Amino acid sequence: MNIHEYQGKEMFKEAGVSVQRGVHCTTVEQALSAYDELGSKVVAVKSQIHAGGRGKGNLYHPESKELVMEGGVKIAFSKADVENYASNILGNVLVTKQTGSEGKLVSNLYVEEGCSISHEYYLAILVDREAKAVLIMASTEGGMDIEEVAENTPEAIHKIHVDPAAGLLGFQKRNLGVSLGLSGNALKSFFKMIGKLYDLFIQNDCSMIEINPLVRTEDEEMIALDAKIGFDSNADFRHKNNWVQMRDLSEEDDAEIRAGEADLSYVNLDGNIGCLVNGAGLAMATMDVIKLYGGEPANFLDVGGGANEEQVKTAFSIILEDPNVEGILVNIFGGIMRCDIIARGVIAATEALNLDVPLVVRLAGTNVDEGKKILAASSLNIHPADDLAQGAQKIVSLIGGGE
Repeated sequence: MNIHEYQGKEMFKEAGVSVQRGVHCTTVEQALSAYDELGSKVVAVKSQIHAGGRGKGNLYHPESKELVMEGGVKIAFSKADVENYASNILGNVLVTKQTGSEGKLVSNLYVEEGCSISHEYYLAILVDREAKAVLIMASTEGGMDIEEVAENTPEAIHKIHVDPAAGLLGFQKRNLGVSLGLSGNALKSFFKMIGKLYDLFIQNDCSMIEINPLVRTEDEEMIALDAKIGFDSNADFRHKNNWVQMRDLSEEDDAEIRAGEADLSYVNLDGNIGCLVNGAGLAMATMDVIKLYGGEPANFLDVGGGANEEQVKTAFSIILEDPNVEGILVNIFGGIMRCDIIARGVIAATEALNLDVPLVVRLAGTNVDEGKKILAASSLNIHPADDLAQGAQKIVSLIGGGE
């Protein structure tokens, strides 16, 4: 789960991380009041969406698709500027490198007081699963796309790995600050900040904290001018009350929301073969085999180990909401999940939804023979498969794909 910058800044402030004063706004009038409240001659008017690259994005009218304004983050030098920028940002669609061409409708603004910047840095805290450690990355090239920095000047990215059992050690904090060329009060400020950010990361089960830019002011203080925070959804049970309050459903895919409500794991992709599988590992393998035979998966969908007929029907309906889906592959290995239940769910869903795209079903495991008999006895156009390879080949062939 991701949150907005203004929410991240509030978390930073509570953790003792230095940020500029700012006000969350949803209307132009609130933005004007925020300008008066902050009392700063210069303010930043920032679009709030769950995507990076806002400053370099473009705003378009949601209906006419005409360009309204370049840049989703603007520096305002007067109240008139605030009114102009807020009017052009709110209610329009911001398109950045991370949103794709469809962009995201902007419904929230953050008006933040100006800052005297001496230098901009990049800072991120992530989970490095391969190293089984927390990874902290920092660079002197702040304000830029980190991908460009990694490609063009990889030596400008400094990394440290933190053993979760030992925590972030003093020498690691100091060494990272020194690698950024910090000294004196700026190094002391960074030392304190990185420790508080690491504690926030661990205590809140974050998957990512990214600050771009982290700035050094003319007073040698380190301030977070950005706040991008993502949480590990597997820890939802520990933070349910807080996360529910911060979650912005308008920023999430409708199909993924419905799937979550039905206890299904769903991620939309850009292919044309829908996948319905039980088990995350099997789902990944299914997508790999589809690609092996020249197809492109349209989604990741894990119905879990105990899905019932209604959940299977919901899963089918979610897959079919994607207009790009030209065929569906069902791949079930019955352990806790019984193949006969899946078979009945497939038939019920096919009949109820008037399925008109090719459907290939591969069943294995508990009650597999009964499941196959149920499918064979139906008059529906269902194509059986004995194994995953055969199933992938069949669905790719049925939609006219492959090499």
